[in-house]
Amino acid sequence: MDYTLLKSDNRIPNFGIGTWGLGENEDKKEKEIRSIVFALNNGVRLIDTAEMYGNGMAEILIYEALKHTDIKREELFIISKVYPHNAGRGKIFDSLKASLKRLGLDYLDMYLLHWRGRVPLKETVECMEEAKKEGLIRDWGVSNFDIDDMKELESLKYGDKCVLNQVLYHLDSRGVEFDLDPYMKDRNIALMAYSPLGRAGELGRNIFKNSTILQIAEKYNASAAQIVLAFISKVSGYIPIPKSASRKHLSENIESCNIILTDEDVYMINKEFPKPYKKMPLDIV
Repeated sequence: MDYTLLKSDNRIPNFGIGTWGLGENEDKKEKEIRSIVFALNNGVRLIDTAEMYGNGMAEILIYEALKHTDIKREELFIISKVYPHNAGRGKIFDSLKASLKRLGLDYLDMYLLHWRGRVPLKETVECMEEAKKEGLIRDWGVSNFDIDDMKELESLKYGDKCVLNQVLYHLDSRGVEFDLDPYMKDRNIALMAYSPLGRAGELGRNIFKNSTILQIAEKYNASAAQIVLAFISKVSGYIPIPKSASRKHLSENIESCNIILTDEDVYMINKEFPKPYKKMPLDIV
């Protein structure tokens, strides 16, 4: 698994799994735990979750899955997110410690503000830095922040300590490439892509039935999803975190890390799914 060096000098895997939607159905609990164990046993080290997912149950499922592996803690990269209404001084530390307890961990590799809320950003940033100093988190970042949000963040004391922004990104939702991505690259802020397979956001067409994607997939004896993930990871340079409870799909997603697209492949994909030529509203779900 390849890694990206964050501006904090900590390393983050270039591929991970998401857990949005997990922990919401008791009947699926064991299958979901097994899917996380399967991912870990097949090389995945980055897991993204949030206190919101299943009202904390997704974090508990991760804890249960980790009990079935012998992977060292320092090899894992665990991310969780705080609700905006819990991101103030009076609640954020309770939320963070509750997430750690559910996960069975002493610290998070990264803690994200899930989206903008009413709590002043300055207050949240100060708390994130305090959590870092206390050893509860190694790094912090944000999610669903557009360029104006990032500029406001940068203007704050400690705002430059933000190392990552997690946003919705897939081939039919490339709006971040117009101005947000260049802004973040200039400041060495990593971009993580949630819903990278286009299951959310404004979809104009079905990516997996697109003839160009299918043609390229056939060339590599791969699935359409693998081609999409390879493009996002290797071409766009973002960290995809697809979610799947299916072993077949998990295997395919993980194996996408081995696909290197040619310049011709990239040209064909860009022609079919063009980069934005103007500012687009940030796609959020």
